[in-house]
Amino acid sequence: MKSDDVELLIQQVQSSNPMDSAILDNFIQAVAQRSIDIKLVERWLKAVHSNGISVAETTQLTKGMMLSGAVIDWSDNALVVDKHSTGGVGDKMSLMLAPILAACGLKVPMLAGRGLGHTGGTIDKLEAIPGFNCSLNPLQMKTQVEAIGCCIAAQNDAIAPADGLLYAIRDVTDTIDSIPLITASIISKKAAEGLGTLVLDVKCGKAAFMQTLEDATGLAESMVGAAKGLGINTVAQITQMDYPIGQYVGNSLEVLGSVMVLQGKGSKDTLDIVILQCAELLTRTGKAESHVQAEKIISQVIDNGMALEKFKHMCIQQGVDQITAQKLCENPQDVLTQSAHITEIKAQDTGYICEIDSMMLADIARKHGAGRFSIEDEIIAEIGFEICFERGNQINSGDVWLKFHHNESLTEEDLNKLTNSLSTTAQPFVIKNRLISIIE
Repeated sequence: MKSDDVELLIQQVQSSNPMDSAILDNFIQAVAQRSIDIKLVERWLKAVHSNGISVAETTQLTKGMMLSGAVIDWSDNALVVDKHSTGGVGDKMSLMLAPILAACGLKVPMLAGRGLGHTGGTIDKLEAIPGFNCSLNPLQMKTQVEAIGCCIAAQNDAIAPADGLLYAIRDVTDTIDSIPLITASIISKKAAEGLGTLVLDVKCGKAAFMQTLEDATGLAESMVGAAKGLGINTVAQITQMDYPIGQYVGNSLEVLGSVMVLQGKGSKDTLDIVILQCAELLTRTGKAESHVQAEKIISQVIDNGMALEKFKHMCIQQGVDQITAQKLCENPQDVLTQSAHITEIKAQDTGYICEIDSMMLADIARKHGAGRFSIEDEIIAEIGFEICFERGNQINSGDVWLKFHHNESLTEEDLNKLTNSLSTTAQPFVIKNRLISIIE
């Protein structure tokens, strides 16, 4: 690609003029083929980060990135669905959502990522299961989904290869937080799955990437706009992320928590978010006439064991031997790795639990190996924590409210931070729904 053409794109962005459509498409292809000067890509990213681009340009960028690699083709994508979450402390919804929806008759070809931050990503959690293979190519994804209804695979170079280079450069040029660039990165990969319907979970709060409602709304509107521009029936749910999700946080522990939900005996907080996302996809695909009916269908496939059976089949299809998969679904503690130590943290005051500092807990877990500081870091699957009380519960001084699973000794600073992560209030209060708003 001619450097003069890229210079023109940069000038157009800097002057807030529309980018030349044909040149932008050529630019994306050159990025995908790695046939472009990296310095020019860096300057273009910085221009977009500083000046922004229009919804139409974001959609074109997203489409170009999608078309830069393989796109899964379905003869009919009316029942092909997925979800994406911007991530949060204890966000394990994908592990339950895919098999639940498959049990309800939908097709879920889910691409997911590894975590770079305080907790692992969906792939890190699945790789805590002995033998689970997340390295599926697009043909293997399609074959598995047609056979059992779902798969969860790691993002790979076959899908949206332009995003691979752009994301790597964004990481070193401080342009990660650009809404158009976030949108194109996320939606291009989801669109490459050949989806008919998509639900987006945009987290908002102190433990979220988007900490204010204004920022979360801006990202949600951008992603919905781009996805709809590509013909995908899309809705965004903005959800509260100040408080850890569910009882378990950490890779092996989140697999445990997910299996418990599929067994019908897990955290209500976790299940409520899964139902929120699943119900939206069931109603939008016509599998349910209303959210009320969708919730009944979801409860039925959990109660009759079909969702857990789909999870077991997904594990087997993706490399887990049958005996291990069966044990995982019956007694997950017998399969998942255990930490060397469990330290109990006791409440200092009597009252009602109003807040847990999610980021404080997650940062300590990350320090002990539950998350990454650089992409090369190895995740230690068994590190994490178990929350023994729910928000709003009454607690007495001396009650154990947290169990921290770790291998290395805790420092005095770790213990003080863990202890001080809990806040209580003297009076009972009403727990707000995690759903803040819906963007369509």
